[in-house]
Amino acid sequence: MKTLNVGLIGMGTVGTGVAKILLEKDSPLLEKLDCVPVLKGIADSNPDVKTRLDLPPHILFTTDAKTLISNPDIQVVVELIGGLHPAKEIITIALEKGKDVVTANKMLLALHGSELFGKAREHGKSISFEASVGGGIPIIAALRDGFIANKIEAIFGIVNGTTNYILTKMTKENVKYQDALAEAQRLGYAEKDPTMDVEGIDSSHKLAILARIGFGLDFDFKNIYREGISDVDLSDIGYAHELGYTLKLLAIAKKTENHIELRVHPALLPHDHPLSSVNGVFNAICISGSAVGETMLYGRGAGQMPTASAVVADLVDVALGRAGITFKAMKAFSGHCEHVPIADLQQFKTRYYVRFSVVDKPGVLAKISGILGKCEISIASVIQHKAKENGSVPLVMMTHLAEEGNLQKALTEIKQLDIIKDHTKFLRVEE
Repeated sequence: MKTLNVGLIGMGTVGTGVAKILLEKDSPLLEKLDCVPVLKGIADSNPDVKTRLDLPPHILFTTDAKTLISNPDIQVVVELIGGLHPAKEIITIALEKGKDVVTANKMLLALHGSELFGKAREHGKSISFEASVGGGIPIIAALRDGFIANKIEAIFGIVNGTTNYILTKMTKENVKYQDALAEAQRLGYAEKDPTMDVEGIDSSHKLAILARIGFGLDFDFKNIYREGISDVDLSDIGYAHELGYTLKLLAIAKKTENHIELRVHPALLPHDHPLSSVNGVFNAICISGSAVGETMLYGRGAGQMPTASAVVADLVDVALGRAGITFKAMKAFSGHCEHVPIADLQQFKTRYYVRFSVVDKPGVLAKISGILGKCEISIASVIQHKAKENGSVPLVMMTHLAEEGNLQKALTEIKQLDIIKDHTKFLRVEE
């Protein structure tokens, strides 16, 4: 049986999971393959890792990643330390020394993917990154291989389990945001500093990777529109539910002839949309392709073993030679993809949920609808509850399809009316 010698850098949650799979005595890999990845060495800055893992004596352990990378017996390097530095330098050196690379580093790939892909091609090596998006969901393989015959028209979905858990808690149990976040932190679903998740940063990193692979294009990451869930109001979840919608944090990529839309924000989905029933820490990603039509991949988007499973799948691809063939053949990895502009926020065209806090007197609806109509926004439905909130009455509207620039213009003018008593809230709708 042939083997592929693996050097594993970073023994956090996922790294430990990868080691468990590779060290398993009755591994399913042995039953299925004639060429298997074998753990040859580990690098971690914490020397206690060696004792904690109870490593067999034949496995090299070092606190210096460069020592591992320089080992001539190691053929592929797995980078699982995360962040930009020193991860970028580690991957670059590994490629220069003739090693293939497997990584789960979504931030690094989102910000420097094109550069690193070019470096890999320059040295005739590959970078594999199934674990960077969707945990155990094989979304990268699906976009890269399974849907290769399709022009991908749209990619959108729930790609962050922390925010999905929080929004599920708010929706199902009528729990306020701060309380739902605290519960997520207590259960280990949210970090002590949850900013990367709740402000949509993590989702935007994943969206950038999906869009590059799906569309085969390059773009400026900084121009991806991003909005998190920290300002989501429980009352809006309730009113939207009355109207037949469920709130989710979505990562959305759409391609037109002239540009691409890349955006991360809370969005309303009809109750019968498949994504509406994706709850808790689960992820799901919908793909719209010219041949396959609409499809959805669903599963655990994070966690030690699902993510480790994706890492090992990449290692198998390297061992079988598939990774090198794919990386060399696909234009998406050339480092020279067409660079296209990301659509400006004002160009977004969708339906909107809008909640005004207004005084309770005749003529309010007419004033607001008049301004909306002047800005080319038509109203689809209205909810007006009589119950007062802090001396004002909530007025909820659903619009027909409209440009965001027109909505923003209308809201700016409506804000000046003396009938408006509080900040106006709006949410985009995806159907």
